[in-house]
Amino acid sequence: MNGKIKKIIPSGLKESCYSLEIELPEKKPSTEPESLNKLQFHFCSELVNTLPQDVVYPFLQSMTFSHIKKGKRLITQGEKGDNFYLILKGTCIVNQEKNDRLFEIDNPGPGDIVGEMALFDEERRSAHVYAETDMDLLSMEIDQFRTLSQEYPELWNFISEVIARRLISSKLIDDRKIGKYMITGKIAYGGSGLIFKGSHTLLDMPVAIKMLKHELAVIQDFTEAFLNEARTIAQLNHPNVIRVYDIEGLYQTIFIIMEYLDGVTLKNMLKNNKLSLLKVLYITLQVCFGLEYAHKHGIIHQDINPQNIFITSDGQVKIIDFGLACFRGCVDTNFFFPGTVFYISPEQIRGDPVDECTDIYSPGITVYEMLTGRVPFPGDEVRTVINAHLQENFPDTRTIIHDLPEELHNFLRRATQKETSARYQNISEILAELLPLSERLGVKTQSGFCR
Repeated sequence: MNGKIKKIIPSGLKESCYSLEIELPEKKPSTEPESLNKLQFHFCSELVNTLPQDVVYPFLQSMTFSHIKKGKRLITQGEKGDNFYLILKGTCIVNQEKNDRLFEIDNPGPGDIVGEMALFDEERRSAHVYAETDMDLLSMEIDQFRTLSQEYPELWNFISEVIARRLISSKLIDDRKIGKYMITGKIAYGGSGLIFKGSHTLLDMPVAIKMLKHELAVIQDFTEAFLNEARTIAQLNHPNVIRVYDIEGLYQTIFIIMEYLDGVTLKNMLKNNKLSLLKVLYITLQVCFGLEYAHKHGIIHQDINPQNIFITSDGQVKIIDFGLACFRGCVDTNFFFPGTVFYISPEQIRGDPVDECTDIYSPGITVYEMLTGRVPFPGDEVRTVINAHLQENFPDTRTIIHDLPEELHNFLRRATQKETSARYQNISEILAELLPLSERLGVKTQSGFCR
């Protein structure tokens, strides 16, 4: 029995739930009510809820409804699948065949996805799936998914979520492996990807593993540039720059293997603490040491902000998330990500080539936030914030922080100039101004070690 979704209504009971009306093609006798040609379902799925609501509707309406009987095999291990399923009602059993024995590894139910490996050309079904009860399912062929994703690119992030859940929750060790690394948990969302905690399977060394979002991974030019830059970043070795150990390609995306850090981001630190002048100066200098080193290797970070500055449990400052980094002179058309607009430089907005000055403007905004507790150009509308970066004067810190040292006033004024020619031209100029201040105030900079 097959059918199509006729109507989707958001449920008022829970954000991730929908009321679905399925229309069946079978024609009933004219004497029977029309309602017999329709089925009603209350469908809840945290996975589907990761999509914007205006994408959920065409996504679900493009799927085919089917009812299957208890005991039927949906998926055969080793075969190359061409569709995946969302479970509306009922449960199934996932068995993996190994050494002529069957091992039950999962028991999916309503809201879950099965057969997700069909989304990846190179992957074959990793297990058998049988209906444990009568089941009602929605299914979609992978070719249809790709066609739909051209109109709704957000669907690629659905794949990212599918893989993230597989990596974290699968009972199969092989499902949680990325090359020679094992996923052990989820850490956070980065600007361009999801970040997991993991370990080297042979060395038992903790690592952080960043998965590039699929909406970016499908852009060939972006992926090629990302790989080239990641290989260069992997050669960097500096106490104030996160180490990149390895690069792995799997599930039609890229995984960056990095050192695991124990501590907090500057963003979280600013939520819970008012930073002292000495701590602001210390963090600023450590960021400058790291940027100076990266710039000497021709790498522009492009996304310095409190989320990408990490303070370890022993006080070491690390610049993290080089996912948007590029070489000096590049033009990045894929820059805009949530959270970065408050720190973006005018030249990035205009689409001009970036250089060291780009990594001076954003730290200037960040230092202002550390000192005042707010960004200089707030706003709820992206366009409002962008226009402020391009046109509004930077706030005069003398009217806000009266006892701020002259060197920091001057730093904020020069670092945040609209035109790159009016800013510091390199990080060394900033250090020449701020290091004497740090010595006068007794701030330990470890400059000989960090530079």
